[in-house]
Amino acid sequence: MTVRFGAVTVDWFGLASVRLEGQTGAVIYADPGPEAYGVLEGYEPRDGDLILVSHGHHYDPDSIRRVAHEDAIVVVHESIDAREIDRVDERPEELPHEVERVRADESFVLGPLDLFTTPAYNDPEGPHVDEHGEPHHPEGEGCGFAVTVDGVSAFWPGDTDALPFHEEMRIDLFLPPIGGTFTMDRHEAAALAERIEPDLVLPVHYDTFEAIEADADAFVVDVANRNVPVVLDER
Repeated sequence: MTVRFGAVTVDWFGLASVRLEGQTGAVIYADPGPEAYGVLEGYEPRDGDLILVSHGHHYDPDSIRRVAHEDAIVVVHESIDAREIDRVDERPEELPHEVERVRADESFVLGPLDLFTTPAYNDPEGPHVDEHGEPHHPEGEGCGFAVTVDGVSAFWPGDTDALPFHEEMRIDLFLPPIGGTFTMDRHEAAALAERIEPDLVLPVHYDTFEAIEADADAFVVDVANRNVPVVLDER
């Protein structure tokens, strides 16, 4: 299902894979794939102008090839190293596209698009750690992305906990992960949405596999009860 919001349309394909299209035609993909989870299976539009990859777990060169057109720009977090990802053996710089590596907390303009990055990580003292007490996503190994297209600012915070600076974000469209385990859960995401007060919340990063199953309908009720507009993109 395609969600229409102001001058943009939004599609969620599973995990963190999101497509934004502006009224003037710019197409952005956030974290396309990975194919290993069946995300984007059979989908091959090659229409993406800008491809954003937040961290190594979501880097999938085959999916990037299927969504990006030949002149696309691929923006990846600086930590992504294919040598450390068992399922891929191709580094971002080997893609047939212009590739930009970014740190968390950068801002720049790409043609008609304004883009900035934010830190994304799990607090080592928080609940989203592995059996050894290590955060699933250590600080410095990923980022979130905010992009403004045709006057609409959309924010995908990446695989992250709800962090104090998130409360200061002023964005129109909020795309929070709600699956828990590796990210904020639906309760944390709902509380954060209330503090951010976006014009629309569309949850992502849930139900793609067992560890991130979440009650999306309960999330919608929770957010709506906080007087924040919310919608599901039901796949």
